Amino acid sequence: MSSEIFGVIAPHPPIFMPAVGGAEAHVAQASLDALEAARAALANFAPETVVLMSPHAPVAYDTFLIDTSAHLVGSLEQFGDRQVYEWPGDPELATALLDAVDGVGIPVAAREADSRLRAGWLDHATIVPLSFLEHSRVVRLVVLSLSFRDYAEHRRLGELVEQVASDLGRRVAFVASGDMSHRLTRDAAAGYSPRGAELDSAIVEDVRKGDLGALMHLEPELVEAGGECGLRSIITLGGFAGADPVRSRVLSYEGPWGVGYLTALVGDAALRSYNQTQSMQTGRKGGAAGHDESEIVRLARATIESYVATGSAPSPMPLTSPDYPARAGAFVSLHRGGMLRGCIGTIGPTQPTLAEEVAANAVQAAMEDPRFAPLRREELSDLDVKVDVLHAPEACALEDLDPVSYGVIVTSGYRRGLLLPDLDGVDDVAMQVSIAMQKAGIPEGAPCDLQRFKVDRYT
Repeated sequence: MSSEIFGVIAPHPPIFMPAVGGAEAHVAQASLDALEAARAALANFAPETVVLMSPHAPVAYDTFLIDTSAHLVGSLEQFGDRQVYEWPGDPELATALLDAVDGVGIPVAAREADSRLRAGWLDHATIVPLSFLEHSRVVRLVVLSLSFRDYAEHRRLGELVEQVASDLGRRVAFVASGDMSHRLTRDAAAGYSPRGAELDSAIVEDVRKGDLGALMHLEPELVEAGGECGLRSIITLGGFAGADPVRSRVLSYEGPWGVGYLTALVGDAALRSYNQTQSMQTGRKGGAAGHDESEIVRLARATIESYVATGSAPSPMPLTSPDYPARAGAFVSLHRGGMLRGCIGTIGPTQPTLAEEVAANAVQAAMEDPRFAPLRREELSDLDVKVDVLHAPEACALEDLDPVSYGVIVTSGYRRGLLLPDLDGVDDVAMQVSIAMQKAGIPEGAPCDLQRFKVDRYT
């Protein structure tokens, strides 16, 4: 398998979009955060072209369709968002892929061949993930339609995407757009099936193991009962990624509104790019197990250890030191081997006491950070824990910032990114603000409001 494989599995509900879902989109905050992590990794990879398979692009039942348009445009007007979304196409790659697929005897056609197929038109399953992953709209795009031919031909199509990209010397990322089961709850719009959760569990586990080929052998009755729309996209990504097992990371899975949403990275380049973006945010390690630790770090560690061991944690005892505020926002950061293993926090107080704030965030950092799998018992022995207690933020100008002394909050419209102070490798204000903007998905040059804050850092 090539070391330059970058694949993304991404959900596509229009409700994620601010103009459609508004505040309700934050019900799926884990997915939004995971898409942001995937976006930062993709930006670091810097593809020339994104090839995306959409289950909602025009479909020919027994033929694959490839859009060879030079310009692609669409909107989410049917969902209440009238904004126009557009990306440049890559006709050279698309045409070469068309020829390659035809050359191995798999039925394929260009969407331009029939006006009913609306060549150059973007459906919501393309617009939504790309709006989070590639909102600069400058990377070239090729859209593939799935077919109802067998899974093996979908995987072969993915292999041909990688082969053609390599032949052209094109740096390509593959996005598998698709939601999981639409039948997770009794109020789901597609109806309820008890096998929906079973299907999603099987898909997530195969992706987590990097065994994308196993998806071709799922029980047909399970797939039918689950009511998914993303399986063929992921199988095609498996062909693009190469022989199993492939390197992969599940960034999040959740099932609000009765539909499963999986966000994951696949391929060596994807994991390498992801790790590079995370290493910019690791900061200084906190106290290690067995070392003298501050009271507040001991509280965070004890909470994590209890939760990992038993699935629950007792109500935290009040902090005894008068140095701590009664209430405050706090971040709990976990590291192993100097690498980030989880970080969750709150900008302002959300719990009745600081002890409860830290305990709640410690559990989330260990178990619910969408960038990582839940912490395992065997990881506790060398876990480093750090707690940052935040002072109230204050409005500021760029010249008021100091990345050593102050953290920064960057806000642009509904997007907000935060970066803690005194992080390894963050040496100047421009870098600090740029990383905070990247975390929020704020495009370069967008108007922003700045706030700065101090922290008390405990190890």
